[in-house]
Amino acid sequence: MLVRRLRFPKTLSTCSIQASDIHTQHYDVIVVGGGHAGTEAVAAASRVGAKTLLITQKIQTIGALSCNPSLGGVGKGHLVKEIDALDGVMGRAGDWAGVHFSILNRSKGPAVWGPRTQLDRQRYKDFIQSELLSTPRVTILEGSVQDLLFTTADPEKPGRHKVYGIRLAHGGGEIHSRSVVLTTGTFLSGALFIGQNTSPGGRMADPPSCAGLSHTLKEVLGLKVGRLRTGTPPRIIKDTIDFSLTLIRLPDPSPTPFSFMNTHTHCKPEEQLPCYLTYTTPGVERVVKESSHHNSHIQQDTKGPRYCPSIESKVLRFPGRQHQVWLEPEGLTSDLMYPQGLSMTMPPEKQLCLIREIPGLQRAKICTPGYGVQYDFVCPTQLFPWLQVKSTQGLFLAGQINGTTGYEEAAAQGLWAGVNAGRTSLSKPPVSLSRTQSYIGVLIDDLIGRGVTEPYRMFTSRAEFRTALRPDNADLRLTLRGFEELGCVSEQRYNEALRVQVSLNDALSALKSIHLSASRWKDKLGDVNISETKSSILNGVEVLQYKDVSLQMLASAFPELAGLYLEFSERLKVEAIYRPHCEKQRKEIERMQAEESLYLPEDIDYLTLPVSLSQEVREILDSVRPSTLGAAARLSGITPAAIVHLFNYVHRNKHRNHS
Repeated sequence: MLVRRLRFPKTLSTCSIQASDIHTQHYDVIVVGGGHAGTEAVAAASRVGAKTLLITQKIQTIGALSCNPSLGGVGKGHLVKEIDALDGVMGRAGDWAGVHFSILNRSKGPAVWGPRTQLDRQRYKDFIQSELLSTPRVTILEGSVQDLLFTTADPEKPGRHKVYGIRLAHGGGEIHSRSVVLTTGTFLSGALFIGQNTSPGGRMADPPSCAGLSHTLKEVLGLKVGRLRTGTPPRIIKDTIDFSLTLIRLPDPSPTPFSFMNTHTHCKPEEQLPCYLTYTTPGVERVVKESSHHNSHIQQDTKGPRYCPSIESKVLRFPGRQHQVWLEPEGLTSDLMYPQGLSMTMPPEKQLCLIREIPGLQRAKICTPGYGVQYDFVCPTQLFPWLQVKSTQGLFLAGQINGTTGYEEAAAQGLWAGVNAGRTSLSKPPVSLSRTQSYIGVLIDDLIGRGVTEPYRMFTSRAEFRTALRPDNADLRLTLRGFEELGCVSEQRYNEALRVQVSLNDALSALKSIHLSASRWKDKLGDVNISETKSSILNGVEVLQYKDVSLQMLASAFPELAGLYLEFSERLKVEAIYRPHCEKQRKEIERMQAEESLYLPEDIDYLTLPVSLSQEVREILDSVRPSTLGAAARLSGITPAAIVHLFNYVHRNKHRNHS
């Protein structure tokens, strides 16, 4: 067994300690799994002050990009910005490893823009590992977890069980802790599929997690466990592609960093790499249909990702259509391209036939074939909003084990589970994020309130208050709370967020203090489309809402603005655009927050509750057991009348939880 305590210098092959030392130490938090959820969980737990152990099957794969070499996008980019605002690792790693930055959805309003980047796989992994090396209170152990350790539950807290550590596989012994975070990804009873061949594993060349872990979750804890699937495309050798037959897509000339702490990206604008677009042909559909009897993965009814389906699923579901294929670089020095949109599980020889039916890929060669993965997940309605298992004190779940898909969704859960596992281990109360405050809150609320029937992916359409939950203001929404209440944000980041907040407020006050009529504004600003029929007086913020008006124009007309606030010109423009919308939504946000502050008792018996509820409503509430009135209101099948009856019952019995 190999154990390495992570400190600088920047390689994971140094600083070994004796394996026997690990068993003499007690940890506050143990994190199982070194993927995107696990690395964020480890970093977050340590930031709140917990002594943390990360257990992973292969140290060299920590931070690996198992599937696509990209980060962010519509909805997903919002999550990355929020992870960064809470001092997570992913945003800064993306800024370091990105090789093609772009803002998606620019034709729409800034609230739904999607910051995105293509990543250099090796650079990303190196950054994550280097970050863990410099994180205090973190130890890393290479090994497999066979089982969880349980003790008598605290009768003063909810839950029938209490975890106090893990048991390693292969006679590795026990390691004790106050909290455990499971971030097993696709490795929980994972199985790989290529053609009609099946083998155990969570990723090519890596074994699945130990069977004992799945058995414990299902049989010992009695958790409802389901099965999901995903897949990845073949990797194509770059030099065998004829890019002249594809459409080139250039990156943004000025890369936009993910991290609020960065003013520029590591990759210079002129060093960025392009992506290329091509399309499927009728020949692709022919190969899929001819090989379907050789493809056991698509013949099964295990649910796969609706929003990132395999090429077999797309062709069989939508025959006769042309589908996009994006050819994406895997790094500055990589000789491989990633064909986004060509996830497939047919036999390797058929995969080669298929890609050669696509323009630009007629002579392409495959380096590694695509494959499918099936894995266990735990129904997330069995979790509290702080991602602890309701039945088990100290046990937290994050990532694909909760039924999600995507790096960003996993990392967001990992961060929040790490924060709460760390706080719980230090005898601090757990914390929740409202869906009115963040996309992370939307993600978790959707999972625990509605569950999943297919891999869950974040979209901006899932949030009710998109104009308030923007990528540009994630720091103002989360960083201050992260420092003052949660303890997961550094003082340096906190001070920067305070500086930004004060500067933006001062700038808005200065703009509001300028009052002119429409005609006077036109005189000041020149050819700007402001109707002179307006009889009202407009202030500077109201004028900045106009499409043709920029802060630079206002600063030219009013020298007192020049030099003071131009640093925040883009953010002020967005603030001005959405201020009326946010003010209109404030009452609705306050109503939802009031509902979410009303906690439903853990021991409430919905089947016999002495209020007027239909049997269907009672069964839904008993099955999901929502934590708050707000979560109950969002359940399918729950009527407004039922919410009123619940509110009156809980209010009457004064079951309020102020944690």
